[in-house]
Amino acid sequence: QVQLVESGGGLVQPGGSLRLSCAASGSGFSILRMRWYRQTPGNERELVATITSGGSTTYADSVKGRFTISRNNALNTVYLQMNSLKPEDTAVYYCNALHVWGQGTQVTVSS
Repeated sequence: QVQLVESGGGLVQPGGSLRLSCAASGSGFSILRMRWYRQTPGNERELVATITSGGSTTYADSVKGRFTISRNNALNTVYLQMNSLKPEDTAVYYCNALHVWGQGTQVTVSS
């Protein structure tokens, strides 16, 4: 059974950067398709970025060119590098694999 733990959220000014991490426990991480979602109060979770086992990536239009998803299979970790952050990026960010979710990490973009 995979378990996921996110870290790296916080408060950042508009235009700033953050890097989120998602550490996975359990076996088989390298074959998993990993995703980052985000959610704001009263809204459904929005898919932000996906990375396949082979390293192929896809992004929501709203974050293309600003966010980068990557993975380190030796460390069982997936990352989300977020640059040029905007106030509308404020949300709780969740890591996902199959039916498993992390607890989420809050990202707040505000001056």
